[in-house]
Amino acid sequence: MVIKKVYINEENYPQLLREIKDPPDPLYYSGDIRLTEKPCVAVVGSRRTTAYGRQTAKALGGRIAAAGGVVVSGMAAGIDTCAHWGAVDAAPAKTSSINTIAVLGCGIDVCFPRSNLKLRDTIAAGGLILSEYPPGTQPARYTFPQRNRIISGLSQATVVVQAPNTSGALITANTAADQGRSVYAIPGNINSEYNFASNKLLADGAIPLVVLDDLLDDLELSQKNFMITEADFGEDEKRILHELLRHGEMSVDQLCAASGMMPAEAGGIITILEMKGVICSSLGKIFIAK
Repeated sequence: MVIKKVYINEENYPQLLREIKDPPDPLYYSGDIRLTEKPCVAVVGSRRTTAYGRQTAKALGGRIAAAGGVVVSGMAAGIDTCAHWGAVDAAPAKTSSINTIAVLGCGIDVCFPRSNLKLRDTIAAGGLILSEYPPGTQPARYTFPQRNRIISGLSQATVVVQAPNTSGALITANTAADQGRSVYAIPGNINSEYNFASNKLLADGAIPLVVLDDLLDDLELSQKNFMITEADFGEDEKRILHELLRHGEMSVDQLCAASGMMPAEAGGIITILEMKGVICSSLGKIFIAK
């Protein structure tokens, strides 16, 4: 892994990062620094997640990357990891370019968590890894909150997928707001502690992200070349789509009865399919998007 550094007065220093309070100088990196010139979206959330959060983060990361945007996150366990892998999986098979940036709370040559070694090396080879800390710097409690200003600072918008009340994702969201950037949040089950902070952000004025196309439109990301094939769906997603294609439109209760799924399970899959832009819901009915 080749590690380089760029200073704030150099031409290839990320432009949006120059605008924030206390920009890092120098910035260490490995990979393609030109990714910072594309529309960037921070996708963040908790290390502790549910299947709903993980599925949503991966779908979100994949859709942003496939539309030409760049997914920025912190390579932490949980939501961050899923968002990065979504972008990795969305990369065209015939290119080595990956539309994702990982901002670390340690030196680039230090992998934390260790379980993400394969992810780090994959991003370094085709995407971009950044850190304000020199090589060899070990992670500490203060380094992660500090690096969050870089995650939001690189990004035109920050999306909080799933976060409990103590999540560091709240720091990123608040920093994004202070930087004058847009803040979105994914609505979640109000009875789950995993969604408390993300739902509270909505109550405090964050933009609710229910259909991903809204975010793509806001950032003027192209959707023309985004094609979804059967390979992009899991088996449970295919079951829901099969029933909707058979019946035209259905309620959640009807979908549960036809598919044999529990309401919570079906609800999570419906949300993912809505974010993929293949189904819509209105007035209690769910139908295939035209």
